[in-house]
Amino acid sequence: MAYLELKKVNKSQSSSSGVDVTDEVLLSQKMVAVDNIKRALRRAVNMELTVLGRAIPFLATTGNTTPFIGLFGTVWGIMNSFRGIGLKGSASLAVVAPGISEALIATAAGLAAAIPAVVAYNYFTNKVRVLESEMHNFSADFLNLIERDLMRRKDK
Repeated sequence: MAYLELKKVNKSQSSSSGVDVTDEVLLSQKMVAVDNIKRALRRAVNMELTVLGRAIPFLATTGNTTPFIGLFGTVWGIMNSFRGIGLKGSASLAVVAPGISEALIATAAGLAAAIPAVVAYNYFTNKVRVLESEMHNFSADFLNLIERDLMRRKDK
């Protein structure tokens, strides 16, 4: 985007090179061009950050909610165990085991989903933060090069 804006600036400057303009007007045009390029860089960075961060909320939601879903399954399994005790009238292992095993499976499933989601969330959040910093640094460096080039052209 910024490169396209720079091409537009160069094209407009080359088309108006035969026109006699004062240094003040030329400087004003260059400052407007630099502002346009800054906006284009900012827009490009924001668009890329939006794309990069699109799935991160899903990881956060998964990491936060699946332990509760597992807990709900645990409660459900224990309720089934108590129901079995009530129907049989005794608390033998054969009566309690199916409900307890359901509860343990639900807990394990919730943790099996939550732990990788939290790890992935932290990993990708950090990666996006690093990429954001690199994009801002590149934008600043690119803008410095453009400003130097535009100011150098003024002297010619």
